[in-house]
Amino acid sequence: MEVFFLGTGAGIPAKLRNVTSIALKLLEERGSIWLFDCGEATQHQILHTSIKPRRIEKIFITHLHGDHIYGLPGLLSSRSFQAGETEVTLYGPKGLKDYIEISLSVSQTYLKYPLHVVEIEEGTIFEDDQFVVEARLLEHGIPSWGFRVVEKDRPGTLLVEKLQEEGIPPGPIYKKIKDRQDVVLDDGTTIESGRFRGPDQKGRVVTILGDTRICEPSVMLAREADLLIHEATFSMGEESLAYEYFHSTTTQAAKVAFEANVKKLCLTHISSRYERTAWQSLAEEAQTIFPNVIVAEDFMEVVVPVNK
Repeated sequence: MEVFFLGTGAGIPAKLRNVTSIALKLLEERGSIWLFDCGEATQHQILHTSIKPRRIEKIFITHLHGDHIYGLPGLLSSRSFQAGETEVTLYGPKGLKDYIEISLSVSQTYLKYPLHVVEIEEGTIFEDDQFVVEARLLEHGIPSWGFRVVEKDRPGTLLVEKLQEEGIPPGPIYKKIKDRQDVVLDDGTTIESGRFRGPDQKGRVVTILGDTRICEPSVMLAREADLLIHEATFSMGEESLAYEYFHSTTTQAAKVAFEANVKKLCLTHISSRYERTAWQSLAEEAQTIFPNVIVAEDFMEVVVPVNK
């Protein structure tokens, strides 16, 4: 599981930071990519990476401000010409469906793959046998959502040597045991799968928040997360400005990380007022409250390691 930042700026594109888009790469887990927000020129950013649009399975939109959605119609259209034939599901606020349908209709765009739009409400918005995604409303000028992506616990390591000692030969039976299934052999013996697996691996949690003031739902979504991605549009000392424009400062993001007891905090949605020379100081501001902080940059990749 890796998080790849396609755009990390706030409001408008800048030379050093494009507007917001984040790719959650789940290639090993499910052979797909989930996209969070799709600001202007996201597909141009993708051209400079190894990301294949046909791998994009789900797109989560935090809110409908332009710097988070203007790249969406273009990306959806181009995917049809890049061997993208598998279904895509969009999740986002009320109004997302109209935006997509009108954009594609006016431009007479025909998609070669099924597209579903889910206008979300608070709670669990997606679940399968691998992942659960929870959404909560944050505090912004328009409805803005935060997402908690939870990987379900994975079966422990298969104890092959122990299976061989019991005289159980390799084959399909090993996969069933790995998948937590008890097996009945031809002689009637029942193999309890739990005896031949190590402890389950605890699933990882990634929390990705839309634009927001500091608020309690952010803490709830981030609780015990392996990685929290939080906007930090303003630097420390500009709390009044952040509040006026429904955004957060570096230290406010760090307070959320501290209260939620996350493992790592990544600051993004950085205003273009802060030149590259100031980026380290933004991290240092947050580190006065929460030590494990990085400031996202375009094309940065953050690995979320498997829990031991």
